[in-house]
Amino acid sequence: MSGTSGSTLIVDAIGVAYGDQVVLDDFTLEVNSGETVAVIGPSGSGKSTLLRAIAGLEPLTSGRILLDGVDLDGVPPHRRGLGLMFQDHALFPHLSVADNIGYGLDRSGLNTTERSLRITEMLALVGLSGFGPRPIDQLSGGEAQRVALARALAPSPGLLMLDEPLGSLDRVLRDQLVDDLDLLLHRMGQTSLHITHDQAEAFALADRVAVLADGCLVAIGSPKDLWNDPGSRFAAEFLGRPNVWTLASNGHGHTRWVEAGLIVGVGSHHGTVVVPVEAVSAVDGSTTDGPTFTAIVTASRFNQGRYRHRVDVSCGAVHPVNVVFVDTVERRVGESLELSADLSCAIAVTS
Repeated sequence: MSGTSGSTLIVDAIGVAYGDQVVLDDFTLEVNSGETVAVIGPSGSGKSTLLRAIAGLEPLTSGRILLDGVDLDGVPPHRRGLGLMFQDHALFPHLSVADNIGYGLDRSGLNTTERSLRITEMLALVGLSGFGPRPIDQLSGGEAQRVALARALAPSPGLLMLDEPLGSLDRVLRDQLVDDLDLLLHRMGQTSLHITHDQAEAFALADRVAVLADGCLVAIGSPKDLWNDPGSRFAAEFLGRPNVWTLASNGHGHTRWVEAGLIVGVGSHHGTVVVPVEAVSAVDGSTTDGPTFTAIVTASRFNQGRYRHRVDVSCGAVHPVNVVFVDTVERRVGESLELSADLSCAIAVTS
C-alpha cells in the first residue's frame, strides 16, 4: 500500500471579512507535514471560514496561505492539492462506491488499470474491500463516511481538510471511526486540518488543538498540554474546565476566593486560576491543615467508577457560585458538605 507524503500548510496573518464584518483577523497557523491539527471554537468563531479560505472559496483581505511554500493566491480550488471530507458525506447517489472514489481521480492522469488499482487500494485502506460495486443507498452511515474518506484520500492530497466529518454518527460509531481515522492518517503521514465542534473528537484525533474566538487564535497545543495549561480563562471555560477562580491575598497569610467571598487557602495565591476537580475534596470529619468552606450538593452523577459532584458555595446568594469535585462516595442532592482545596495544584491563566 502506498503512503502519502503530507504537505506543510502555513496560514500567514490572514484576514477574511464579509462586508464590514471581520471573520478572521490576522490569523496565523502552521500545520506540519504529517500532522493533524484540530480547530475548535464557539459557533461563529471563524472555523468554517478558515477552511473555506484555505480551499480557495473565500477571498482574503490580507495575509497569505502557502502549501509546501507555494502561495495559493490565485490558484483555483480544484488545483490546490486538497482533499475535503464533510459531515454529510456529499457522495453521489447515482454512482457506485467505486465510481464515487474514482471521481476524485478523474484529473490524476492515471490510466484505467492504475485507476482501478488505486480504488481497490483505497477500499482496503478504509476497511471496505469488495464494496466497489455496491450502491451508495445500501451503505450504513459509518460505511458511507469511510467511502467519503477514501474518495478524499484517493488523489493523495497534500492536505486533507475535514469539516465536522463524524458529526452525523452516533457516539459508539463515532468513537470507533475516530480511532480508525487516527491510525490511518498517522500511518499515511497525511497532513490534516480538522474542523469540529466536538472537543472529545478533537482531543482524541489531533496532534495539536487550536482554539478560536472571534476570528483569532487564542490557544494552541497538544491535547495534554492544552488541557493542563489552557492559558486563558476563555480557553479554560470553553474546554469545560470547571473551578475557574479569582484569588487574592487577604493580607493576613490567607487566600480569598473573590467570586465566593471565602477564605480557601493558606499563603498569598492571587490571580485567575483553574483548580482541578481532583484538588477539591470533602473533609468528611477528617482533619485538614487549610481552611474549609461549606457547600450544598446540587447535582451528582456516577461515571466510570467515580461520582462527579456539583455543589453550591454561595449560601443562597442571587448568583450561584459552583464547585465541581470528584470522589467515590455517593452524595445526595441537598446534602451539606465541608470542602477544602489544594491550591498548590492550581493552574494560573490570564483573565
